[in-house]
Amino acid sequence: MRVITATFAIAAGILVLLGYFIDADALRYIGSLMTDWAIIIGAFAALIGIINLIFVHMEKFRTRQAGGIYSALLVLSLIFTTGFGLLLGPENPLMRLAMDAIIVPVESALMAILVITLIYASIRLLRRRVDLMSVIFLAVSIVVLILIMPTPIGQLPGAQQLLDFINTFSRGGARGLLLGIALGTLLTGLRVLFGIDRPYGGN
Repeated sequence: MRVITATFAIAAGILVLLGYFIDADALRYIGSLMTDWAIIIGAFAALIGIINLIFVHMEKFRTRQAGGIYSALLVLSLIFTTGFGLLLGPENPLMRLAMDAIIVPVESALMAILVITLIYASIRLLRRRVDLMSVIFLAVSIVVLILIMPTPIGQLPGAQQLLDFINTFSRGGARGLLLGIALGTLLTGLRVLFGIDRPYGGN
């Protein structure tokens, strides 16, 4: 059984990959069809995950565990948001208002928590090991936070130029991370194609 699943997986991967290098309508059609199948399967997997999330939180509320009221609020919010989204559509002004009034502030709060966590981690790092890179990391983080805050400091001459200069390094780091993700994904795909890794049927 494992040999059959490995054969199908490797054949599907090779057919989709060949569709990008060989100009043939049949290969492009097969690749597009298999990609659509993968999207549908992924969508159903996400749906199953959401249903499992609802059952887990409802069980937590039913058994009156700690934080059960938040689980009930989560499930109710999920049901109402899904229902309104299906009835009104994602471009409806009410849905846009829900996005702008709820989801965007929550994302902003999470990013603020991430920033505080990074600053705290860098300070703890200085307590354990004081070196040049640790000091540079903490100093750059504090400078960027001060410059992007809505204070008069950000309006001083040269502040925007300094922020743009720092952003060149952050953009370079982001591109390096994306390249690393791309190479890791490529390596994982090649390992699956050659049958080294078999996430679909065990080792």
